[in-house]
Parts: sequence; C-alpha cells; structure tokens
Amino acid sequence: MDIPHQRLVYFRVTLESGSVRRAAARLDIAPSAVSRQISLLEEALGATLMERQRDGISPTPVGEMLLEYCERRGALDEGFIASLEAYQRMETGRISLTVGEGFVSDLVASPLHEFIQLYAGIQLDIHTAGTSGIIDAIVGDHSHIGLMFHERTHPQLRFWSSTPQPLMAILPPNHPLTRQTSPITLTQLSDQPMAMWDTTHGVRQMVDQAFQQSRIVPRMAMNTNSMVVLAQYVRSGMGITLLPDFAVAHDLEAGTLVARPVDNPLFQRSQAHMVTRVGRQQPKASILLLRHLQRWMQAFRDVN
Repeated sequence: MDIPHQRLVYFRVTLESGSVRRAAARLDIAPSAVSRQISLLEEALGATLMERQRDGISPTPVGEMLLEYCERRGALDEGFIASLEAYQRMETGRISLTVGEGFVSDLVASPLHEFIQLYAGIQLDIHTAGTSGIIDAIVGDHSHIGLMFHERTHPQLRFWSSTPQPLMAILPPNHPLTRQTSPITLTQLSDQPMAMWDTTHGVRQMVDQAFQQSRIVPRMAMNTNSMVVLAQYVRSGMGITLLPDFAVAHDLEAGTLVARPVDNPLFQRSQAHMVTRVGRQQPKASILLLRHLQRWMQAFRDVN
C-alpha cells in the first residue's frame, strides 16, 4: 500500500496540535482540507485513526500504529539525508578498481596513501587481473576504474589517460647486457632465459607479437601471473624479464634491478591506460580518484 506522504504529515500534525483547527493553522491551509486528507487516509486503511477526548484528540489503536510508522519513516528519511550529505561531502562511498598487477606497487606506494588520508571515509576495493579480466570488470560494471598496459580497443571503454611507457628489459645488476650502451635487440634477448606473464596479460601479448613478427623464438623459462615471482626471478640471477619501468620502480631506485631499452618499435610505443566504461555515471569520489591517479602515479607520467 502506498500512503501519500502529505496525508501522513496532516495526520501527525493534527495529533501534535490536538485539533484539526490548530493543525490547519500550523499548516496554513483550511481546516476542511486537513479533515479531507485524514478522511481519505482512514478510508484507505479501513479504520478510524483519531477519537475525541475531553482534552483534545488522541489516536486509536490503529492511529498509534500509524503514528509509530510515521516516526520510523521520518527517521529513515533523516538517515537517508544524512547519508547523502556525507556522501556528497566525500565522507562515505565505495570505489572499485581492477588493475594489472604491474600497477600495484606504483598505485599503493604513495597515490592511494595520500587519497585515503584526504578521504578517510571512502572504501577502496582493489582487484588484479589480466587485460581481458580488466575489460570484463569495467564493461560489466564490476569496477569503476581499470588500469591496464596493453591497449585493446573496445566500444565501451573510455580512455581517461594513455601515457607512453616503453617495455624495458629488466636485468639483474651484474648481467653483461647492463653494460651495453645501445638498445638491446630481440636476438640478444632470445639468448637469455626469460620469465614472463601468462598469456592473459597485456605485456605477454605484446612480447609474443614482437617476437612472432621478428620470426625469433625466445627462451621462455617460466610463465607466471605473479609480479612478485617475476621480480624475484630476475633478482636471483635466474634470467631476465620484460616490464615497464614503473612496475619495478622501487627495485630500480634501490639498484636491485636494472632496466635497459629494447630495440623494437612495438615495445617503444607501448602505453599505460586508465579506463572507465563509456556512459557510466561515475561517483564524485571516482572522478576525484581518477584525477588524483593521473597526477601522482608514475605510470601516467610521460617518460619521453
């Protein structure tokens, strides 16, 4: 049953005022209008709601139930308004991101720490996936924001930011190729044992494409879906990998890994992408986070 809000207001004010006439004065309408609305309410409920007493009007048992309903409904309205105002002030909210694992260190290191300090009431849900999984999460509205490395065109993807991030050879510090001043060739890379992402990841798809176009077969010694495994594989001196700089920025700064350019146009044109779904109304918090990440993530700073 849909009870018009206005009739509930007339009912409640009449009980609070003690008479129809005083209620009409408070509401600035004719007493007959108040009586009419209460009569319609009683007709809809099939029960008398008020009875006259020596000291005024009091609710009947059904009127008591309706008055309690009015109070609960009013509390819900107030709670909703308070929640809405808190949301608009960025005190509450929830944002979901699906990102390539190579973005995680760059994402969490500083940008998210600063954002959470500014907006402590915003909950962030972060999931990792390969390129296909990121696109599915964005297009299916499971996530607001996606961060991916290998561009895949899709009619429902909006690219908020696309920044050049060359794919680099990642080497242990004592590797002979670190002393080479010119870009490393694919032929040189094919002589080295290599750990790579599994085939769902954008980086792996780009690497496979480059080697196939050059008709060179690389030495794939290990496949993984773990950034930790890739980095540790190279740190331990077992071989090399291919990643953008930002994915191992801390290791490069610490000197535990070394990055060298690769002589391949596909690797040199690679980009990091920040995506959302075309047509999705992004929450205010999501828009602010998008802009924050564009400013502060190393992945979205042009390295050229």
